Amino acid sequence: MSITKIVITGGPCAGKTTAMSWVQNAFTEKGYRVLFVPETATELIGGGVAPWTCGTNVDFQKCQMKLQLEKERLFEQAAYTMTDDKILIVCDRGAMDNKAYMDETEFAEVLKYTGANITELRDGYEAVFHLVTAAKGAQKFYTTVNNTARKESIEEASALDDKLIAAWTGHPHLRVIDNSTGFEEKMKRLLAEISSFLGEPQPYEIERKYLIEYPDIAWLESLPNCRRVEIIQTYLKAPEGEEIRVRQRGIDGNYIYFWTTKRRVDDIKRIEIEKRLTQSEYLRLLMDADTSKRQIRKTRYCLTFQNRYFEIDIFPFWQDRAIMEIELNSENAGITFPEGIRIVREVTGEEEYSNMSIAGRQL
Repeated sequence: MSITKIVITGGPCAGKTTAMSWVQNAFTEKGYRVLFVPETATELIGGGVAPWTCGTNVDFQKCQMKLQLEKERLFEQAAYTMTDDKILIVCDRGAMDNKAYMDETEFAEVLKYTGANITELRDGYEAVFHLVTAAKGAQKFYTTVNNTARKESIEEASALDDKLIAAWTGHPHLRVIDNSTGFEEKMKRLLAEISSFLGEPQPYEIERKYLIEYPDIAWLESLPNCRRVEIIQTYLKAPEGEEIRVRQRGIDGNYIYFWTTKRRVDDIKRIEIEKRLTQSEYLRLLMDADTSKRQIRKTRYCLTFQNRYFEIDIFPFWQDRAIMEIELNSENAGITFPEGIRIVREVTGEEEYSNMSIAGRQL
């Protein structure tokens, strides 16, 4: 059995409701049992529980977060009783969406109430797909008529969209679907991104890599659309031509764990299969480490810029340079680079700058 939990989120009037029916039809045809976790805020507000009926916004957010997490737990529990080989749990918004409706003090209070942490809430989903509001790039289609809970002006909708993207920035698999095409093509691009993540028909990763000058860390950490993540990566014994690794990923003592295998197709495209591990599984797999390579320890800055998701890796043994990567949905996709990042040159396909090569050279 394969159970995958993803989030579909987005700003006001982004097409999220329509997207759910597209996902249902497309992935049912691909052999998935598709389960939908309904949007929690809509359920509560429809039942009379709202920020303006509760004592404070924090009181409402505590109720919403608790219900959100409990619903997801029950859907996962139900999924494990089913006989389907492939189950896709689609969350209509996830736990981190709530952060966009709170200030930092309020969010800290909600975290304390739930006993959760940011790594757990954000990275508890396998992938996150953000649909950009029509207020950004498709203003003539922005409307509040079809949703009585939607009150935002175009300016407010655009600002909220930015907050939602920022809330999810730092997730290992965040994809932003913009309004650069018509609405039907936007839905098709969403389906293509989900299919690519699920490995339908092949689990391809299309990635470009750049050598950059050592970035201004203080500047990166000041950006609302940038998040720091600590990574420890260990390579395992693997057949010739294949790369197998385990990874610890998180911040402030809170971590999640992954097992990944990669096989190169060409300089830019690889077949990649990844699965989540428990801490005990991760520790057990460390016993099969490739002793010809050291662990890689690096600080990763995840940065969203113009609907692209950049990952900047800072290594402790380099003081003058760093590596920046971006995953793409097409080998010919155009890239606008973040302001403040100085590109030295593209190093896509250069073995010298692969993580596995770097791990070997550290010896």
